[in-house]
Amino acid sequence: MTSPTNRMSGYSYNQAYDTASERNSIFWDALSMASGSDRNSIALSIYHSVPELHQDENDGGGHQHRMNGNDKIWHDYQDDEENNKSVDFILAYNGSDVANKYKRQLFQKHLTREGLKLEIDESQDVHFVKIHATREVLFRYSEILKFKFPIKLDENENEDQIEHDKNMNKKSYPILEKMYSLFRLDKRLFPKKRYELFHEFSRDKSYLFNVEESNFFPTFVRLSVVNFILERTAFSDSAQDDNCIGIDKLLSDSIYTAAYPLHDGHHRDEASKRGLLYKEWGELKNWIKHQPLDIIKNYFGVKVALYFSWLGFYTNMLILPSILGIICFIVGLSTMFSNSVVNEICNADDSVVLCPKCDDCGYTKLSETCIYSRINHILDNNFTIFFAICMAIWAAIYLELWKRYSATIVHRWGTTDFTRESEHARPAYLARIRTKKQTKNVKNIETNQTEPTLSFKFKLPNYLLSYSIIILYILLSIAVVLALIVYRMATLSSKRVYGPIDPLSFKYIVLLPITTGIINLIVITIMNYLYDYLAVFLTDLEYRRTKTEYDNSLSLKIYLFQFINYYSSLFYIAFLKGKWPGTPAKYNRFFGLRQEECAPGGCLMELFIQLAIIMIGKQAINAILEIATPWLMKKWRIFRYGKKNTDEEGRLKDTNQWTKDYKLMVFDSMGLFQEYLEMVLQFGFCTLFVISFPLAPLFALINNIFELRLDAKKFLIYYRRPVPRRQSDIGIWLTVMRMLGKISVLTTAFIIAFSTSFIPRLVHDNSKELRKMGYLNFTLAYFNTADFEDSSMPNATIFGAHEICRYPEFRNPPWDDHPYKRPYYYWQILTARLAFIIVFQNVVAWLQQFIDWAIPDKPAQLDSLIKRENFLVSNKIIREERQRALQQSRQKMGEIDYVNGRVFYEAKS
Repeated sequence: MTSPTNRMSGYSYNQAYDTASERNSIFWDALSMASGSDRNSIALSIYHSVPELHQDENDGGGHQHRMNGNDKIWHDYQDDEENNKSVDFILAYNGSDVANKYKRQLFQKHLTREGLKLEIDESQDVHFVKIHATREVLFRYSEILKFKFPIKLDENENEDQIEHDKNMNKKSYPILEKMYSLFRLDKRLFPKKRYELFHEFSRDKSYLFNVEESNFFPTFVRLSVVNFILERTAFSDSAQDDNCIGIDKLLSDSIYTAAYPLHDGHHRDEASKRGLLYKEWGELKNWIKHQPLDIIKNYFGVKVALYFSWLGFYTNMLILPSILGIICFIVGLSTMFSNSVVNEICNADDSVVLCPKCDDCGYTKLSETCIYSRINHILDNNFTIFFAICMAIWAAIYLELWKRYSATIVHRWGTTDFTRESEHARPAYLARIRTKKQTKNVKNIETNQTEPTLSFKFKLPNYLLSYSIIILYILLSIAVVLALIVYRMATLSSKRVYGPIDPLSFKYIVLLPITTGIINLIVITIMNYLYDYLAVFLTDLEYRRTKTEYDNSLSLKIYLFQFINYYSSLFYIAFLKGKWPGTPAKYNRFFGLRQEECAPGGCLMELFIQLAIIMIGKQAINAILEIATPWLMKKWRIFRYGKKNTDEEGRLKDTNQWTKDYKLMVFDSMGLFQEYLEMVLQFGFCTLFVISFPLAPLFALINNIFELRLDAKKFLIYYRRPVPRRQSDIGIWLTVMRMLGKISVLTTAFIIAFSTSFIPRLVHDNSKELRKMGYLNFTLAYFNTADFEDSSMPNATIFGAHEICRYPEFRNPPWDDHPYKRPYYYWQILTARLAFIIVFQNVVAWLQQFIDWAIPDKPAQLDSLIKRENFLVSNKIIREERQRALQQSRQKMGEIDYVNGRVFYEAKS
């Protein structure tokens, strides 16, 4: 774009050129022949050598019109900004804090030097600094931060996209369309987003963008730019003072009490974006509706919007496994009374007794375990195996479909190419390494800027220290699980608790696992808080360059802690409990206590109880905390700032938006992390141990329906508006879920092989000799009570005398030539178990690899669209640059021809 003066000058020069062209053609031909140069080069040389040609290029006001036309745009808009100035950011501080006044003044002075406009509100005890970013600042930092903006589209480019949209849209059927309308947002409130073609902003290519529009800069860009400046502005006179940089340091030192962007109006005001989002997105009654993701992105930024898009996608993907889990549960219920093995246990003769489960326990009739065998059959049936395979395949499909969906949505938001390298370094990182002797300046290929960095050799000791402490705390978590195991074993052997009661009673089978699970949940909750603080401390020790690197490192540490914390007890029950108890003749003991044994039906029921308590209990606690904590904190802050002082001047009145938002909770960097962590842990429950709890996906689905709307409500009502941040994916969480998907194949294979009756039934049913024994005699070994250890011998006076008792093991009977040794079919079963693990793991892993190959990370239509867009952008830049160069050349040629033509004409005259 050129200034009006430029356009007028160009017109006069071209007109002069037309009238004098015939007269001076001989002159130009002669010069060209004499110099051997082309006509255009000669003209430019003459133009730059004649000072008179430049005298008219400054107007009376002193504004240079030869400046880049883009620069003129920046200054033109700056004149009109005072009329519609908006508040982009708020800084708050205690008005009575005189000690830090000088630092605040320095900081604010440096902010104004950066081009920000400041206005201070001192009407109350808490003073507020209102910050406004001018268009000149926004233009400059949009280029520095490599923001992408929609470019101007020509008519033919819009037609191309209309045709593309037709190809992208699926065929619609009236019935399906009517059903789909239940989920669709109101088009009047949320019109379809128009097609936008994004390109990285550059002031040299301003002609690509609609920079003339007053709302060219969306809110999330304005907030990001201001926050970027705040994070990197010093509040010290000395440029070498690395500890006096950035708003984060000012907040930690209580120089400022808050720094936040403003919410858009009240959440009950439907005319505001905040009110619209609350009514159509944050209220629970809209649980069945789609999310307005584009509006969420514009309000909260890409990072928050990407979390909600992932949560919504994950919740929708849980529908199918929830249905399969319900079917699996119903199949177990419907066959629990017709299963031959269960009926064999329930109809067993009273003479068949089980050996005592603890040193001071008595015998138990096998028929008394009937109810537990029926319940265990609900979880351990043939359909469960099919369900487990389906869940492993589902996990792979879910992750691949999410990658496709996220590729589409981040492309729509213009953050596809936002990488770690293009992200600017953290101020805290730069401040730490600036004074290090080992610091080197290295050129960043992405940003084309020189940045200080440290060698890996210097960082290595910090990494070793960090991960050594992580391993130490992981061992501590395992020690907690061992303590709970000892508690269970001690409780089981305590006469005060059980006395003569058989441990196969309700108290042992149900009550003890429930109480242990509750204790475990309480310990987990307490340790989680300790782990969070430790992880932050360890991550601060490391030299993480960017915010993304820092967040990923922190996320990985806390997830490792939580993984051990939540899953260790489940791994114990699934893979260790009851596997090596020994025989009644010689029990294996731990700290002098007998190891725990599984019930006759196996440990699957106990795994189900433990998983249900931890998963459902965790979700219930989190839901209560997510509702109660923000509400209580908001009420407390309102009480604190509204009633602390009795005089009218001391109260913080809600006279405007910044005072209202000041009373809200702070949305810190850990805000989204906790949300992701909660959901990824849930994903682990639904994949690693789903075979023991087929209803886990259903409970996860129900929880997530509430979770999504509660999170939306929490972000809109109880928290200050977060600073918008860009992101191209969900970060390390995708990698964590991929690892969980692969680990789940192995855990499922081991649970099926060693914790269910699937393999023993398979071996039994395929052997004529073993079928003659009957399945019950096949799985329950015989033991002569005369061979009991003295410490384990039941009191015959109290419990009665029995010559033979049974216990769930594969061992020879006492009358065999090798009593209590492993029979041949034990080794057959062990071989079959190991073979099943290898086959299952390889087949399912191959299926996952096939799914990964068969489902591309990007839709083919998206690839075509990206290629088309790259062509359109390149073509547009070439066309515009060619046109501008031609126009500039014509203007300069007109000036030269006019002057030299006049000289030649006068000389001839």
